[in-house]
Amino acid sequence: MADQDAQSPVGFEPAALPVLRWDEPPEGPVLVLLDQTRLPAEEAELACTDVPALVEAIRTLAVRGAPLLGIAGAYGVALAAVRGYDVAEAAGLLEQARPTAVNLGYGVRRAAAAYWAAVEKGAGAEQAAAVALDEARALHREDAVASGHMARFGLALLNELLPGGGHRLLTHCNTGALVSGGEGTAFAVALGAHRAGRLRRLWVDETRPLLQGARLTAYEAARNGMPYSLLTDNAAGSLFAAGEVDAVLIGADRISADGSVANKVGSYPLAVLAKYHHVPFIVVAPTTTVDLHTADGASITVEQRPASEVTELTSPQLRVDGRGAGVLVAPVGTPAYNPAFDITPPELVTAIVTEEGVISPVTGVGLAELCARSSQVTIS
Repeated sequence: MADQDAQSPVGFEPAALPVLRWDEPPEGPVLVLLDQTRLPAEEAELACTDVPALVEAIRTLAVRGAPLLGIAGAYGVALAAVRGYDVAEAAGLLEQARPTAVNLGYGVRRAAAAYWAAVEKGAGAEQAAAVALDEARALHREDAVASGHMARFGLALLNELLPGGGHRLLTHCNTGALVSGGEGTAFAVALGAHRAGRLRRLWVDETRPLLQGARLTAYEAARNGMPYSLLTDNAAGSLFAAGEVDAVLIGADRISADGSVANKVGSYPLAVLAKYHHVPFIVVAPTTTVDLHTADGASITVEQRPASEVTELTSPQLRVDGRGAGVLVAPVGTPAYNPAFDITPPELVTAIVTEEGVISPVTGVGLAELCARSSQVTIS
């Protein structure tokens, strides 16, 4: 976050969707989440009173999306500290909840480091917990500001690459206010184009197997009055062939040091299609998603999800013993290959848009230089 943003009274504009908030009812502090598994049917909140409850919310995707996971992880450390639980144990549980999303570990470590630094300086438990909570709130503010910067940089890039306007943009999974302290990453760019009168159509991949595009991105597009159409993931090729896609915009859960991008499974095939059809493939993510300690795409741990997400159709609105009910769509016992993410190599990425600027072409040197600039910014 740039210094002028840190000092501005309008530097933090909370997202229109209350996706995550800290609350202090009489019975004790809680982290309140918008339960994304229940969207779009209902906007229901989920209150986490301890870290195991938050870990479960992360694993079941009640809260999801790389930047928001970082924020949730930081608040989770604060929750443990404020309620008097073991902070080191809580941090360990949170950091391992989802292995691919680098922001989760970043947020956890940042709040934990602030807590332990306060302890080392002689702060009592209550004071140290307050420091951890302040750090989580700072990360929340910074992500909101970063979202705004990414939207502006991304829209400027689109206008440069597609000077005619009337953009037809294809996006995958969900990258809006539901994953961010602000209006999102890739979705925020599309939203900026819409507000500027330059969005002709937002093509929304349904995103198998959990339908984050159909359930969440379409939900956000409708809320914002955007022109959008939903498509099955395997229909994207026909759209490219028909010349109906001007650019692809996706987010990222981890970007390795060489510029390889881990994102929701199905992103890599889109990159291949875009390359073949000479369509820009643009990744939008904050610098906190760049992991210079992971050398390349092959070194990224890819989370494997349960087979039931493929072999069953589930609905949280149909409850059985307190859990979402499933309808079998494959024989009982069918094994399934269900990676949560795939890896797109840097040579297929036209540009990476961050809050610090745009990298194109995507190289390890460019990423390192950008992250070095970001780490030198004073955060208040």
